[in-house]
Parts: sequence; structure tokens; C-alpha cells
Amino acid sequence: MNIHPSKIVQKISIVAFSAMTLFACNKPEPVVQVITEEVSHQVQADNIKAHIAFLADDTLQGRDTGSNGYQIAANYVKSYFKQLGLTPKGADAAGDDKSFEQQVRFRKTYLVDGSASATIHGLKGDVILDYATDFITSGSSIDNEVAITAATVFVGYGVISEEFGYNDYENIDVEGKIVVALTGRPDDLPSEEGAHIGSNAEKSRHAAEHGAIGFITLHTPKREKVRSFAKSAENANAPRLHWLTKDDIPFGQQAGLIAGAYIQHDAAKALFEGAIRTLDDIYAADINNSAIKGFALPYKVTLKNRSRHEQITSPNIIASIEGSDRELKNEYVVFSAHLDHIGISSKDGDDDTINNGALDNASGVAILLETARLLAQMPTKPKRSVLFVVVTGEEKGLLGSSYFANNPTLPATQLVANVNLDMPLVLYPFADVIAFGSTHSTLGEIVATAAKKIDIELSEDPMPEQALFTRSDHYSFVKAGIPSVFLMTGFKSTDENIDGGAVFGDFLKNHYHQHSDEITLPINYDAAANFALVNMMIGLEIANKNERPQWHKGDFFGVTFAQ
Repeated sequence: MNIHPSKIVQKISIVAFSAMTLFACNKPEPVVQVITEEVSHQVQADNIKAHIAFLADDTLQGRDTGSNGYQIAANYVKSYFKQLGLTPKGADAAGDDKSFEQQVRFRKTYLVDGSASATIHGLKGDVILDYATDFITSGSSIDNEVAITAATVFVGYGVISEEFGYNDYENIDVEGKIVVALTGRPDDLPSEEGAHIGSNAEKSRHAAEHGAIGFITLHTPKREKVRSFAKSAENANAPRLHWLTKDDIPFGQQAGLIAGAYIQHDAAKALFEGAIRTLDDIYAADINNSAIKGFALPYKVTLKNRSRHEQITSPNIIASIEGSDRELKNEYVVFSAHLDHIGISSKDGDDDTINNGALDNASGVAILLETARLLAQMPTKPKRSVLFVVVTGEEKGLLGSSYFANNPTLPATQLVANVNLDMPLVLYPFADVIAFGSTHSTLGEIVATAAKKIDIELSEDPMPEQALFTRSDHYSFVKAGIPSVFLMTGFKSTDENIDGGAVFGDFLKNHYHQHSDEITLPINYDAAANFALVNMMIGLEIANKNERPQWHKGDFFGVTFAQ
């Protein structure tokens, strides 16, 4: 790929930016220099390159949560924070507030092979579903063995939203029964709000609060076009992780929902034979976004499985730079990035088994580390303090950030904003950035102002249907009431011969969560340095403003998760 180094040359009142070349060991070293009225310090592409090379090395075995490889990566981040003189802000098991580590305990749940069964007790006899062909399920993180037989009730999508006028449980009795719901959500819900309303966590919560004891999700023909049931079944036996509370309770699990299943769209038709509405009709309504109301189904279902549990620990790494303002230094701007990846996996015809995660998310952590260096070496620090939270367990369901947001090592009210770095696609000289979530708070204007100072544009979300605002670690901060954005390289390039959107699409198709996400990719380290510069500028803009970021008045997330 023909990628040309990007250049940033612009003068502003007290900050000027210029492209420079230094020479070390007779070799040119590209850097971007930031000159303020107090200090000159460089954004160094080679630093980022070195960080990525270490974090994505085969020695770390894909940095899976709880693995030795992950701990090596965590030790690397800790060591770098120590070199920079950052203040540890984690807490170890003994409550030592001088630790960089915040240990997170996880329960790892395995479904016992051959133990899962699902039986529909039909009018013409029992229909036994085949595991992995007709249905999939996960082991219980609470019990080693579960078995329920109960009547079934169809509840549409299983969503409730007073704001948008949805209540799929209205006038429906599910007490002591198994609810049956379509995957997904109504199409007329806004993308990001709908992703929250239609999430598995929200659906499970509503079912449990209405007294259900089981939850069956129906795979649909509409979903099949996005991700096939067969593809989902490939990972059905993978262990599931949940972080543990101080009382050893798996966080977010609904104890009242004893068992569940995810049923293939054709196999599910046996549940609706003789019902007041056919499943084909419901599938058509799902595709056409027509009204779907719930009703009692004529059958009982039996769900059984057995599980085994392990406990593992894996740390978040947390450090800070104290602010310079006597009052504002008690407030913190939070930079986050996930350090974990997906570890080891095998694939037919591929001798490589290591998922190195160079771009997902060694690149994000590397840029966070370079941002930390730039801020740490400023003689006069930003007015507000800056907190760096490098989290574990993102690939398992945003778990490390969820743990921190629910167990913050500083009062949550002191955390004024979060800027999250996840998989910045530094493969081309980008001309714009995307800040998922920027429309929900004043962070949108802050990001735009900061980026404009270095001639970078803030673009709108090019993939609103993906609802990426709810799919990375910043969302854990959102749910703690903290205005947050997920920062990513945009699709525009300073090289007119490069289509950033096409590069992004190619990465998702051919490298995302695959063995080829490694340092052999054509990573543009000057673009990475440029991204670190944008990131730092956004942090400075937030840290130095008199007013902390605010949710927009009446914003769904601001109202839902208000502190």
C-alpha cells in the first residue's frame, strides 16, 4: 500500500505545530514537534512503533485476559508509567492505593460437553433440538447444573422504553415462565439508543423483573443476513467470563433467569405451531418493521445444562498526572484503552495460532502511552489531572472497564470525561477523526475545536447502523454517568489515492480478530503519531476548560445514567 507521511504545519496563538526530521545513528527519525510558550516536546512515531512491536509480539501469545501474556503486557505498561513518573491510582487486593494494578477477579464458566439439551413439548409429542445445529447456549455462571420445564410466552423483542413508547411486557404474564423474544430491536429506535434498549443485558433485566425463569432468543432471517447462526455456533463452546463482586456474585447476571437458549430461525417454528400468529408472519413483520405484539405460546420447554467454573484474575493498570490548578486538579480527564486481545486459536490450513492484535488494540495502548509521555513531560501540567486507565477483558464484554466504572479508584464524580482509544486504524494518513458519542454531550464541540487546531476535521459517524457508541470501553463510563467518546481515525485521507473507508472495510474483512492482525500490516507510524497528537490536544482542551463537559439537555444517555 502506497502511504505517504502526513504533515501537520499550522501556527496558532500559543501553540504551533511543525513537521521535523531528527537524525540518530545516521538514520532519519520522523517526529511531530509541539512547541508551546513553555516547552518543546515531540510526538515520536518510533516510540509508538516500539510499543506496538512489543505488545503484539508472539511472546505475549495474544494477551488473552488472565493469561501470562496479558500479565507481561500489563507489566510493560506499569514499567512505562513508572519511567514517566506517573502516580499509581490502582488498588491491590489489600487496598494498597500505591499500586498501579486494580486486580479484577473473574469467574470463567465452561459448558460441559454434551450436557446442553432443549426440548419442546409439542402437541404431537416432544421435539428435541440438536445442540449447535438447532440451538446454542452458555453454561450458568451461578449454578453447576440447571434444569427447568415451564410454559413459554412470546414477548416480541422483549424491550421496554418509556421514552420511545415500547413495553413488550404490557398485559402479558410471564411469572414462572420462559420468555421467547426475537433477537434485535425495532428498527424505528434510534441506532445508539436502540442498541442499549435492545441489548441482552436490558432484555434479561426486564424478563427477570417480570418474574420469568428462562429466556429463549430467536435467531431471525434478518439477523441471518448479518451474521449466520452457523457462524455464532462456531464459538458456542467458548468459556464465558463475568467479573465477581466482593460477595462472589457474577456481576450483571440475573439469578432468577435459570436457563436460556438461542434457537435457529427454522428450528424455532416448532414453538409456534398452532399459535395465534405464525412465526413466518412474525419474521416478515420484523423485516418490514411492523408492529409485533406478544402472546402466550401453546407449549412448554425443558432446558438443561451443566457447567464448571474457574476463577482467574487480571489487572487494570491505572495511573495519573496531577493537574496544575489548585481546585481543578481534583477533577480528572480519563484516557482509556484495552490491553487484552483474544489469545490463541487454530484455523484449518493456517499454521499460525496467535492472534497478535497489533491494531486491536496494541495501537490504541501505544498511542495512550505516547500521550502520557507528552503530558508527563510538560513543565506546566494541564489544569485538571489526567487519569490513564488501561483495561482488561474488553474482548470478553467490556469487563475490565465495567469493573472500574463500578469500583472506581477515585470518586466517579471527579471523573469529568472519558476519551477511549480502541483499534485506531493507522494504516493511512487520515484527514479526519470520528468521535463516537460526540452528539450526546459538549465533548463533540470540544473534540472539533481541538482537532481543528491541527487541521484535522471531526466527521460524523459513517456507520450509525453499527451503534459503535455502545461497543467499546467508553460505554462503561457512559453507564457511570460520565460524558465519553470513542475516538477513531476517520475515512478521509490526505492522500487522494487512498479511500480510508475501503481500507477499514478490508481490515474488518481480512484481519479483524484474525492471525493476520500483526505488525506485518502496513502500519503508518507517522499517522499513529498524528493520532497521538490529536488525542493529546483533545485531552488538553478538556483539561484546561473552566467548565467540565456536560450531557446535552434531555439526552437519552445523560438522563438514563445521570450521576
